[in-house]
Amino acid sequence: MQSFTDSRAAATPDEIWFLEHPPVFTLGMNGKPEHLLAPGDTPVVQIDRGGQVTFHGPGQLVVYPLLDIRRLGVRQLVVALENAVIDLVAQWNIVAVGRRDAPGIYVDGRKLASIGLRIRRGCSYHGLALNVAMDLAPFGRINPCGFAGLEVTDLRTLGVTTMVADVARAFAPCLLRAVGLPEDSRWN
Repeated sequence: MQSFTDSRAAATPDEIWFLEHPPVFTLGMNGKPEHLLAPGDTPVVQIDRGGQVTFHGPGQLVVYPLLDIRRLGVRQLVVALENAVIDLVAQWNIVAVGRRDAPGIYVDGRKLASIGLRIRRGCSYHGLALNVAMDLAPFGRINPCGFAGLEVTDLRTLGVTTMVADVARAFAPCLLRAVGLPEDSRWN
């Protein structure tokens, strides 16, 4: 992400990466170590995104929108990411909302997806983590996103039984629409 962002030219096409991470806690640039309650053997990686601490692991769709945000704006990108997840889960009759005081997507007060971005040279990297079907226990070993007692959920808990790859395929058009890119954009 960093190399791609640093080497971009004005004509470099935007990219959106979809992936899963092995188990890891990530601590944002201004993250406070006291939000790591009991990391145990899970690696903790200090990274250069905004936000506090979160967990990434199998069963979670991580989306890195590597976008030139000069056409979109930072706040508009955050709202677009939130709206894309809200549109996605509406397909399963799940009502989700974004919160201005705590970026991310929530269902009945429980966090379904986290957002943590970095902007450099007018371009975004890092991004969104959507909990699909994962072990949620590691979130109990941190204050997710710096909020003590914040409950976290995933699509499986909400009654959606699908694989991360299938969620990525369903999410791609929602995200492309939300950020104003053509829905027929090539993606893998």
